[in-house]
Amino acid sequence: MAAKLKKGDKVVVLAGKDKGKQGEITSVLPSRGKAIVEGVNVAIRHQRAAQGEQGGRRPVAMPIDLSNLALLDANGKATRVGFRMEGDKKVRFAKTTGDVI
Repeated sequence: MAAKLKKGDKVVVLAGKDKGKQGEITSVLPSRGKAIVEGVNVAIRHQRAAQGEQGGRRPVAMPIDLSNLALLDANGKATRVGFRMEGDKKVRFAKTTGDVI
């Protein structure tokens, strides 16, 4: 199945503790069906001090399931993603507006 969301997409969280938050996808983990979104699902991780860095508590964005994310369209609303052929290329488009993403 083709990935409907990819790195760099602006998304909104549909469910969970961060419902309603918006962010940009920094990486996608297709084998696990998850994505890491900037500023969403943040956990505190403890980092041991290394020679070049100071240790301490660091906020880290954890993966969130792709089913809990929706793409933001040009109007800033959540939309579904579709695929269509334009010439000989397969392109993604927003279902609400029909705009190519």
